[in-house]
Amino acid sequence: MKFGEKIKNFFSGKNNQDEGLFDDLCDLLIEGDFGPAHAYKITDVLKDRCKKEGFDNLLQKLCLLLEEELKKADKNESFILKDEEFTAILILGVNGVGKTTTAAKLSYMYNYQYNKKTILAAADTFRAAAIDQLKIHGEKLNTRVIAHKQGGDPAAVVYDALEAALSSSIDAVIADTAGRMHTKSALVEELRKIDRVVESKAGSARYLKYLVLDATTGRNAFTQAEVFHSAVELDGVILTKYDSTAKGGVVFSLASELQLPVIYLCTGEKYTDIELFDPKLFVRRFTGIE
Repeated sequence: MKFGEKIKNFFSGKNNQDEGLFDDLCDLLIEGDFGPAHAYKITDVLKDRCKKEGFDNLLQKLCLLLEEELKKADKNESFILKDEEFTAILILGVNGVGKTTTAAKLSYMYNYQYNKKTILAAADTFRAAAIDQLKIHGEKLNTRVIAHKQGGDPAAVVYDALEAALSSSIDAVIADTAGRMHTKSALVEELRKIDRVVESKAGSARYLKYLVLDATTGRNAFTQAEVFHSAVELDGVILTKYDSTAKGGVVFSLASELQLPVIYLCTGEKYTDIELFDPKLFVRRFTGIE
């Protein structure tokens, strides 16, 4: 059973006036990857609203409340590449979340859906396989890939990619970085070095830092976001493997606690399996009323 169906069935099978309803709902939200403190807060606010407005349409009340949570991360900014504006995008995240494939999906989206020219930067220099994988994506997408030898300086790769893009009619550089364990401070420091290179080389260009998170890892994804956000000040999150999970509550915690919006959802391995995040649609999926 999908998690949304669990929530829908929860409300249909409960007496709305039952005092234990909100405690049970809190437990259900925690099961859905909300943090405990956040789940308690949501249920308390919902309880207060019900006392003032009545206990009718509880599921709809919950949906509106969850939409309000996502609005806390609304930066009122379009993340589609803009005309005549060069953009540098840094793809960050730990091992195994799908960064390289995500970088290729973004390149496909910009190239073929928005008619923008991109360069892919193979800044994961720790694994030869990652460099080769990005080159294969580049060939399939007819997109230039800037790469150095394995073991090279990732910041230098990003620098060369930016230089190549700025000297030609390229709209964006998408840099794929190495999978880094968020518990290793030395690797986080290296991310800061890349961050400084982009800011210095790209000048007044639009600069976006996206953290890729695996939707199946639950609350661990929130911990990763906390550490990366404190290191390089992220602009948003790309959630991968959403087709493999029946939950997704971490999205609300990212918005409410870190003010981090989810920008894209990835639902498969194809280049086309990426979509702009739709808060209302996501809430409806989460609560099972779509």
